[in-house]
Amino acid sequence: MDIDVLGALDVRENGMSVAPTAPKPRQVLALLALHAGRVVPVAALVDELWSDRPPRSARTTLQTYVLQLRELIGTALARDPGPAGGDGQRRRTAKDVLMTLPGGYLLSGDDVSSDIRAFERMAGTGYRAMDAGDFAGASRLLGAALDLWSGTAFADVQQGPQLSMEAKRLEESRLCALDQRIEADLRLGRHRELLAELTVLTSRYRTHENLHAQFMLALHRSGRRGEALGVYQRLRTTLVRDLGLEPSPRLHRLQHSILAAADCAPVPSAQSAQSARHAQPGPAAEPGPLRRDRRLAQAS
Repeated sequence: MDIDVLGALDVRENGMSVAPTAPKPRQVLALLALHAGRVVPVAALVDELWSDRPPRSARTTLQTYVLQLRELIGTALARDPGPAGGDGQRRRTAKDVLMTLPGGYLLSGDDVSSDIRAFERMAGTGYRAMDAGDFAGASRLLGAALDLWSGTAFADVQQGPQLSMEAKRLEESRLCALDQRIEADLRLGRHRELLAELTVLTSRYRTHENLHAQFMLALHRSGRRGEALGVYQRLRTTLVRDLGLEPSPRLHRLQHSILAAADCAPVPSAQSAQSARHAQPGPAAEPGPLRRDRRLAQAS
């Protein structure tokens, strides 16, 4: 079974999509796919579908949605019925894939492949490469992880409280991976290559301090000091107007460094990359400001 949720929802069995078009059954499948291999309680599914106002027929209606999903799964299984009879193995049925268990339902399947799990695995390896000073490896791994995204998570699924929360969590994970991939590219001296991307990102995340700091560094290192200072001024105006906040002390220090034409974060050489990372961490390496950026990004 192949599960994609980092963009439009698609769940495939034997290469055939089993995702329904009707909003409610699609919502049920999305939550089951998110927790593939684990039991999703009936109460969680009811809460996702109707929040705090479930109809009296909620459980019966949920069972109907499950039956609709099993019909789609059964059609997909019929394309490859598998072994039967002589070798002692029975053919898989839709109930083997979408199982009813005490208290809930479980989406199972042979060799489940999930884009969420692939993203988290590659991103984790990229973070470890970053910690080891392997900036080229970190950029490559984090870039590959980000390439798994084709849009916002569950982009075409009606979202109740649980899917909405998971979509926000996944978006935060994507932003962290993006932040670290850009940091790795800055360490590799790819500041000019980042300018177009950071122009778009700072327009989208208008109060995200790390992205603005990275944009300022990329512009400054490209010889565009005035534009780098302009980025700071726009960020400050937005923070003061929308949130009543001044930029963090780190951003203020960066502004002063650029004003003085000081190279505040030189790209380390291959020999000194590890020591430079610990001695002069880049914007994404400071956990405190990053947590502040996460809160600010949600308000943008």
